[in-house]
Amino acid sequence: MPSDRNPVIIAARRTPIGTRGRALAGLDVGQLGAAVVRAALADAASVTGAPVAVADVLLGNCMGPGGNPGRIAALAAGLGPDVPGGTVDRQCGSGLAAVLDAAAAIRAGDERMRVAGGVESPSTAPVRMTGGAAYDRAAFTPPGFPDPGMTRAAEDLAAHDDMPRSRQDAHAARSHARAGAALAAGRFGAELVPLAGLRHDDAIGGAEPLLRRLPALFPGGTVTAGTSTRIGDGAAAVVVAPAGTGPGLAVRAALVVGCDPALPGIGAAPAIRSALHAAGATIADVDAFEIVEAFAAQSLAVLDRVGVDEEDPRVCADGGALALGHPWGASGAVAVVRLFSRLVRAHRPAGTLGVAAASVGGGLGIAMVVEVVR
Repeated sequence: MPSDRNPVIIAARRTPIGTRGRALAGLDVGQLGAAVVRAALADAASVTGAPVAVADVLLGNCMGPGGNPGRIAALAAGLGPDVPGGTVDRQCGSGLAAVLDAAAAIRAGDERMRVAGGVESPSTAPVRMTGGAAYDRAAFTPPGFPDPGMTRAAEDLAAHDDMPRSRQDAHAARSHARAGAALAAGRFGAELVPLAGLRHDDAIGGAEPLLRRLPALFPGGTVTAGTSTRIGDGAAAVVVAPAGTGPGLAVRAALVVGCDPALPGIGAAPAIRSALHAAGATIADVDAFEIVEAFAAQSLAVLDRVGVDEEDPRVCADGGALALGHPWGASGAVAVVRLFSRLVRAHRPAGTLGVAAASVGGGLGIAMVVEVVR
């Protein structure tokens, strides 16, 4: 797709991420989603100089109450009954998948603006039951295929890659240190929509000496609670517009790929490689990466496979999900919001490239390449 026809993200907002059961526990997916939809549209109106006519609201969600949270958030945001809404489920890649779908609709010729993102409220998610028994999650694969839980999958990946615990502890501590520095410097402020008294992500603060003292989650294993992201409540939304609407992040390329469901944590790696190839770019061309850090082992495995050093300042420069938290269906959209702050709000020059990516339960990877336009 020629660069002058790429859809552009012109506004991006998110809530602080609240650890499950804490500050945001009283807000459901409709309330969380409506807050970021309204904020993103207000920012977009300041870019365009007029209220934005919205064609659709697409939100990722994977563990909520059903009932189409995208539509519920659109109505709760005051957009009126004529604006439809949809909900996307690609598990931890859902929020990013919703942005991809909105961009694809515009690229296909319907050049009306869309709101896209993700929302998750584990605190208010209903208990799911089958055969009279409650279960934590639905199956990611059919019978006959591997279907590990995400923590088990992270442990298996660490063993597969012979990844020492010390490396995982250091990676998690680095994420917290970067997030703490960003918080102190005010780099999250412009992207956040404070709610319920929460003004910043509440999981920031893990130091390496503390992380080293935590017990392994499996006998003889290396993954700990400190090298696993905290489950969080939160939402994120962006406004996707046709090319030429204003400054922002143009969507150069985006892809979803499959991988071995026994090692779902590696999915972001082939997705990143494929998306960069589609964009005609290389790893060296990218100025900012936002890769969802579900686990330190998973994040490191992805970086190893794409050939990026774990201490590279381009990767989650202000901390990732290990420090900020992981509101499943929203996390991919949070990654896009973070790229918007790092590249657009930080006044990086036109042509600067960023990548948002996530590995997904069941053996998927999703990635998007964006370019600053002015």
